[in-house]
Amino acid sequence: MTLNKIGFIGLGLIGGSIAKAVRQYYPDCEITAFDKSKETLALALQENVITASCSTIDDSFRGCDFVFLCTPVSYNNAYLKQIFRYLDENTLLTDVGSVKTSIHEEVKALGLDRQFIGGHPMAGSEKSGYSNSKAFLIENAYYVITPSDTVPEERIQTFQELILSLRAIPIRLNYRQHDQITGMISHLPHIIASGLVKFVKEQDDSNQLMKMLAAGGFKDITRIASSSPTMWEHICLLNQEYISKILSEYIASLEKIKALVDTSDADKLHSFFAEAREYRNSMPEISAGPIKKSFSIYCDLIDEAGGIAAIATILSASGISIKNIGILHNREFEDGVLHIEFYDEAASDHAAALLEKYHYIIYRR
Repeated sequence: MTLNKIGFIGLGLIGGSIAKAVRQYYPDCEITAFDKSKETLALALQENVITASCSTIDDSFRGCDFVFLCTPVSYNNAYLKQIFRYLDENTLLTDVGSVKTSIHEEVKALGLDRQFIGGHPMAGSEKSGYSNSKAFLIENAYYVITPSDTVPEERIQTFQELILSLRAIPIRLNYRQHDQITGMISHLPHIIASGLVKFVKEQDDSNQLMKMLAAGGFKDITRIASSSPTMWEHICLLNQEYISKILSEYIASLEKIKALVDTSDADKLHSFFAEAREYRNSMPEISAGPIKKSFSIYCDLIDEAGGIAAIATILSASGISIKNIGILHNREFEDGVLHIEFYDEAASDHAAALLEKYHYIIYRR
């Protein structure tokens, strides 16, 4: 496809990554961007990612083939009210937020139904901002699109073509269906993880033995509790209807599990864990989802001087960057003494293969 001009409202992690992908695959495309940060715009211009920057939303966005709203979900509606007056009738407007109902309702109120397709790239990072954006961030990630009811089919096909050209995988959903699904597989897990961490904190004593022993599996299942509190506050408020309903259903589910424990129902307890294990193991490993994946390996290590340093040296000599490294002191249900985390899957795979050549025993999970 041919792209002449694209606009970005917000040039953070997601906006910056999509802009970099556009620049990579469409080197001649004109890219205009607005961001509150002058430093971000200056850096994007310096890197030749964008061709024009704006300190306000104005006529600079006229003539765009696409305009991406890439600000936090709670701000997108306000920017939508500013940008809509500068949209040509042939411009396709989209967003990248993880909650869809609110912006679809605002789009309808503004009469933009025929030119709006909601978008949600299921990719991210623990780090935010343009400086952490990458052209390959959405590569091989599911990219949910939620077209308004009156968008012409040819516009939907054009947008899907763009997403495919950026190496992402478009999935078409109704916007309410999107909010229900993400409420279940993304929003609920974040609430559970944060609630579990807070519960343990409240139950811990002054010696903080729970905190000391909470390693390995506990840190794995609560990793997402380290996400931005502000972002999750906004998501909970914007997707309140579905999150509240899902929480009620989950609480009822916990009550059923509690009843199995209270009645010592061994057969049903076994079935509960077996069904969960089977379903979890059937989930694909190759695709990105709404919860970012951790790229880690675990390594057996004899307790001797220089053991960790030797591994770090092997990896460093091959140009592999380590995100985090440390001994697992609580390994009740885990294999591997040393946990090594990387920034991406390629580095994790390379490190595992390399260390196995040096006869280290490596575990992946």
